[in-house]
Amino acid sequence: MMVIFLIRGLWDMMFPIRCFSCGALIADKWEEYARRVEEGEHPGKVLDDLGVKRYCCRRMFLSHYEYFDEIVKLHTLYGSKPYPRAGKEEVEENESEA
Repeated sequence: MMVIFLIRGLWDMMFPIRCFSCGALIADKWEEYARRVEEGEHPGKVLDDLGVKRYCCRRMFLSHYEYFDEIVKLHTLYGSKPYPRAGKEEVEENESEA
């Protein structure tokens, strides 16, 4: 299950609500973690302060990548254009060449 958090007025990220391995609730700690790491604190110290002890849960924070902005950028560039498929014209051209 994924949740989209509204931060700074933008749809900014998707972070799991629970740890994939142990099922512990982690989403409530994300905003604090992201803010403190952005301010320059060491990620390990922040996780210790937030009480995230299990290595599976720590992995969820440390390996999270904010890819939502890239998806929006690609959608803006390419839109929702359908993939080109072999239509009748291409099939007829291939038959006439053979």
